[in-house]
Amino acid sequence: MRPKPHGSSPVPSADFPAFYLGQSAFSDPGTHLPRYTELPKDPRQLSRIARNLIIHRLEGRLFHHHIPTSRLHHDAETRYLDDILHLITERDPAPLSHPRAPADRFVGVCRDLALLHCSFLRHVGIPARLRCGFADYLGPDGFHGDHVATEYWDDRRGWLLADPQLADPRVAAAWRVDFDPMDVPRDRFLVAGRAWRTIRADRAAAGSFGVHPPEEGPLNGAWFVAHSTRLDLAALNKVETLLWDTWGTGSTNTPHAPYDEVAHLTVGPVDLPAVRRLFAEHDALRTPKTVLSLAPFNGPREVTLR
Repeated sequence: MRPKPHGSSPVPSADFPAFYLGQSAFSDPGTHLPRYTELPKDPRQLSRIARNLIIHRLEGRLFHHHIPTSRLHHDAETRYLDDILHLITERDPAPLSHPRAPADRFVGVCRDLALLHCSFLRHVGIPARLRCGFADYLGPDGFHGDHVATEYWDDRRGWLLADPQLADPRVAAAWRVDFDPMDVPRDRFLVAGRAWRTIRADRAAAGSFGVHPPEEGPLNGAWFVAHSTRLDLAALNKVETLLWDTWGTGSTNTPHAPYDEVAHLTVGPVDLPAVRRLFAEHDALRTPKTVLSLAPFNGPREVTLR
């Protein structure tokens, strides 16, 4: 009998958006839940509130703020939202709707912004989930940068993509964004499975997907997109790990078959029961209890998840 994936629950029989109403082990505010009582119900407002609590660790210059090295190295290693909220409220105990000064914000990355937004949405009764993939608007022309967005349910239109990192007009202007951050076009943010398919069909160079372009280092290519498909599959199962948490198969000689299957199930309408089964049954794709964290600043280490 195969072990259940970390954070697993029975395959839902109800309408699948309902699965994304419940908090995960990662998005649960824990003892900070009372701070959610005053949150508005509008997804756009919730996105801006999340944005005003977190500064991306590459945004110091944009916000005219010197980020202390200790926070730069350690804040974004915080996996769980209750711990993130602890740091935020420890630095400024004001209500969450009160914008923080850059010096009092949590220093994170796109995943942390999306996780906080997702937690808010789930709390107010809007199904939400993280999507891992690649954005063409956060780097040079022709490059798709590693990114995480929020996908939330709209009763009229179904699932929409939101990018809470762009909720601050300064950030949107800096990246010359020409679309609504609460309705990101699907051809501007490619979920990981779609990026994988694009590479496999030779419609884009594998090196045009990653953390930075090939000439700036090795964090790009088919192996990196395969890693992102694992993260996206996990997130669809409400296991929202850090972007540098690794497990399973992933190398420069990446096998195609498992990622072709992930792409088939996660591009377009998500087949949730099939996504749940694949995650539970595939040894190379399922998130184990202990992962290898390739922390950018603090170095590799094994981490046992809650």
